[in-house]
Amino acid sequence: MDISLESDAEALWQDALDLLADRSLPEAVLAMLRNCVPVGMDDGVLRLETPMRLVLKTVSKNAPTIEECLTQAAFQPMRLEISFAAGKAPAPRPTSTMTRAEAESWNADTTPGAQVPAPRTLIEDTWDERAAVAEREEENRRRRARNPLVEDISEATSKLTFDRFVRGEENDIAYQAALQVANGMNSTYNPLFIYGKSGLGKTHLLRAIQNYIARNDPSRLCVYRDASAFITDYTEAMRHSERSAASVLRQNYADIDVLIIDDVQKMAGKAGTVGFFFDTFNELVGNGKQIVLAADRTPAQLGMGKDGFDERVTSRLSSGFTAPIQVPSYELKLRLIETFCERMRDDALRENVHGLTGEVPEEARQYMAERAGTNIRVIEGFCQRCLFAATAAEARGERLTREEIESLARECWPSARLTVSIEDVQKAVEKYYDIDHSSLIGNKRHKSLMEARHVAIWLSRELCDRTLADIGKHFGGRSHATIMHSISVVDEAKREDKGFYDRLMQIRESITGNV
Repeated sequence: MDISLESDAEALWQDALDLLADRSLPEAVLAMLRNCVPVGMDDGVLRLETPMRLVLKTVSKNAPTIEECLTQAAFQPMRLEISFAAGKAPAPRPTSTMTRAEAESWNADTTPGAQVPAPRTLIEDTWDERAAVAEREEENRRRRARNPLVEDISEATSKLTFDRFVRGEENDIAYQAALQVANGMNSTYNPLFIYGKSGLGKTHLLRAIQNYIARNDPSRLCVYRDASAFITDYTEAMRHSERSAASVLRQNYADIDVLIIDDVQKMAGKAGTVGFFFDTFNELVGNGKQIVLAADRTPAQLGMGKDGFDERVTSRLSSGFTAPIQVPSYELKLRLIETFCERMRDDALRENVHGLTGEVPEEARQYMAERAGTNIRVIEGFCQRCLFAATAAEARGERLTREEIESLARECWPSARLTVSIEDVQKAVEKYYDIDHSSLIGNKRHKSLMEARHVAIWLSRELCDRTLADIGKHFGGRSHATIMHSISVVDEAKREDKGFYDRLMQIRESITGNV
């Protein structure tokens, strides 16, 4: 093949990929397309190869969309041909795009004196291929059946897919890494370690990996275990009357292709379980198997404290790729609220469920995002309550009000207004900005002091059940108008400045926890 044609094919394919990224294709499909290799182009046909059968099937299914983008990129009608190419041998050999005559000719030319075997019929080839597929599927079934660690995916868990994961800057690194692990495109992310506070979407990504593999590549044995279940597996095997129980458990874990363990921090202080985990980790990784882990803190933080993991374990945990999931910003919370409300309403309409078919107005969703905490699971419940209230309001000929949203927010996040004092807020702000109390409540107007003072006043109004006059008394006797000014300054800044919003939420979390 002429090298210039090869270069043109690659350039056209890259341009087409850029155009395809703007189409409504799932991210998993785009990842598969990036895995294809352009091998030639002539007479309006771009030829691709892939070493993965699943990719071949998926690309062929989306061929019309791909060809539209190829035509747009090439400024002329283009067609797509894709073929399966298994591991390449050192010498050239026919691929699935060769005709039978070409294959026979190639064999005759490259093997002097060899006799060309009688050609097989198309029916024979098809039967052999189907038989091989059936045999592989049967072996996969037997393998799954004999490993008790493999469990059926529940209906609720099956909904935790990549397509249903709401993305933002706070979680996109973890999302991309999880997707690459799921489709087997990146073996360097081993282990993949995702960390973040409770309720931010870690479990959703772990289950998305499990669901993706179960649906798209069932030959890979994937097992999800919460750390509590992993601990139980170990302790029950050690207590079993049969001495072989421990070795059977080790064998079952060693037979896994992708091991997912959630809430790894729960193993802290359990030396026997940690030792078993360490041995399992080394054996799986050593045999080229994939491990995915999640915890509420980084590997280094898991090693802190008297019950922390020892250095040999934390070094293994951090040896692959570590991805954070941060608390949602206002923008991501708004996106979550819009998505949750839309899904709940669509599900209610489809399943004929009364009470959740109303519309939540845009301004109501914006106020919901302002009042929502950072735990995404709680935000989802908050959306359901607000959607129910909006449906009831529509039945009365009214609209969901800010007062109703405020009341529901207090029910979902009660600790924010029941346990926090103004003194708690001031201490947290003073610690974060490294200033003393007199500077915070005084009259100095340095920029850093002004931000700290505005933040402390806003958080006092947000978290404490006190009047504006009470708040003013705790800040050097400031007037009602001055307190209102600070609140409006923060309200505006948190919408326009993401860095400021992140600082504000970080201080809020230090006071209330992840609520």
